[in-house]
Amino acid sequence: MPSDATRPDTTLVRRARKINRVLAETYPDAGCELDFRTPFELLIATVLSAQTTDRRVNAITPALFAAYPDARAMAAADRAALEELIRPTGFFRAKTESLLRLSADLVERYDGEVPGRLKDLVTLHGVGRKTANVVLGNAFDVPGITVDTHFARLVRRFQWVPDEIVKDAVKTEHAVGAIFPPKDWTMLSHRLIWHGRRCCHAKKPACGACPVAHWCPSYGTGPIDPVEAAALITTQGPA
Repeated sequence: MPSDATRPDTTLVRRARKINRVLAETYPDAGCELDFRTPFELLIATVLSAQTTDRRVNAITPALFAAYPDARAMAAADRAALEELIRPTGFFRAKTESLLRLSADLVERYDGEVPGRLKDLVTLHGVGRKTANVVLGNAFDVPGITVDTHFARLVRRFQWVPDEIVKDAVKTEHAVGAIFPPKDWTMLSHRLIWHGRRCCHAKKPACGACPVAHWCPSYGTGPIDPVEAAALITTQGPA
């Protein structure tokens, strides 16, 4: 945590932790929606998930990892063949370049293994804090907060972070991390992302059917009629 981080208001902490408890009851199965078996697979899948859905990534990774099961194999991949495998995820040329360079970094600097520390992960090509925290939290059980678009939207609506930092992912990560103990960080991220995908939508949140409406300062952003709001709830988000 940054040395200049201020202690959050007690009322805010209590409200935020209540929301987390209710979301835990609402989404008992919340977790990473990318399919993976190894840290390498999760790292690659997370990179591929940029500007596409987890579902689309999951559709192509079985064939991808059958062809390139580890960093050494992917670093030596034929560019055209790799491009064809990941084409459905969009921006496939740029993503192919990222995968090739990332895999080469792993081979050259970490003997082909994915490092389990944030400071090492963020030195890899195309890996920022968001991707690193996904890998740490889900492949290594190292607590981390994943500030994706859903997470950022919900902490803004919940007013967990000041307006002046809400657009800064790193400052948002630190501010939310000050509200919750580290043991809660990974699952908190999953719960907020699940809630954002299924209920607290970007354009039209289902306020009237939201399980945490009572504690949300932004209640009323979307329809408050229970029937209209219930129609907006999805059982599976655009993962």
